[in-house]
Amino acid sequence: MALVTVAGSDREPVPASAIVESLSGIGRALIALSGGVDSSVVALLAYRALGSNAVAVTLTGPAVSADELESATRVARAIGIEHVQLSSDPLSDPRYAGNPANRCYFCRDHEGDLLRSWGQEHAIEVYLDGVQLDDLGDDRPGVQAMNEHGFRHPLAEAGWTKADVRAFARSAGLPTSDRPSNACLASRIAHGQWITAPLLDQVARAEEWVTARGYRRVRVRVDGARARVEVAPEEVSHLQSEAGLLREALSDLGFVSVEIDPNGYRSRSNA
Repeated sequence: MALVTVAGSDREPVPASAIVESLSGIGRALIALSGGVDSSVVALLAYRALGSNAVAVTLTGPAVSADELESATRVARAIGIEHVQLSSDPLSDPRYAGNPANRCYFCRDHEGDLLRSWGQEHAIEVYLDGVQLDDLGDDRPGVQAMNEHGFRHPLAEAGWTKADVRAFARSAGLPTSDRPSNACLASRIAHGQWITAPLLDQVARAEEWVTARGYRRVRVRVDGARARVEVAPEEVSHLQSEAGLLREALSDLGFVSVEIDPNGYRSRSNA
């Protein structure tokens, strides 16, 4: 597949129409669709290029929040693309469950195996994901794993940054256009702490409680039985005013210590 490529950071990003043209005629394609804006845009562009030859596949499992799955379902429905949900359990791999610093590599390696296996059974010829240019500036072992499994990154290859992706998503009316970036639930757990399904569920329920109170960007970081809650910086003072309710709710979920990060959410790799 010959996708349009931008060489050099000073180049203008390739327009969406050129990406669509480059995807046309490539055969049956699988798009790894999460609930985020990047993969949503790739799914839309691939569907415009390929129609019924484009298939969006969303992986489900203990590290995927219900909100992410619901978002992916809404996106696929809005686009009209065929949507498959495929169960994934990276916890079966102790290299992942042990939660080393390169945990994401083992997760994506596991997922890449599943997607390629499904693709081989369903005549898939090309594999696409939502990696964009900004992702390549971080330490991303997960991207390395997807590269090893033969996934292509149409947005990165076309020179699109996150800002470009969001601008296009808004113009196209995608429901994820302003959705905050997210990462799997395992990213909340301190490296070296063993990842288990009950712990991931505990994190998910804690974040659901905070989100239900109207906070838009929420992370519940876990170290042992201690929870440190992050919300957007402009929402920290409001959460502090609800500190008593927060501590009671998270204590009921099994956390022995609950703190509010006074600096709020900070963007970081795979977090």
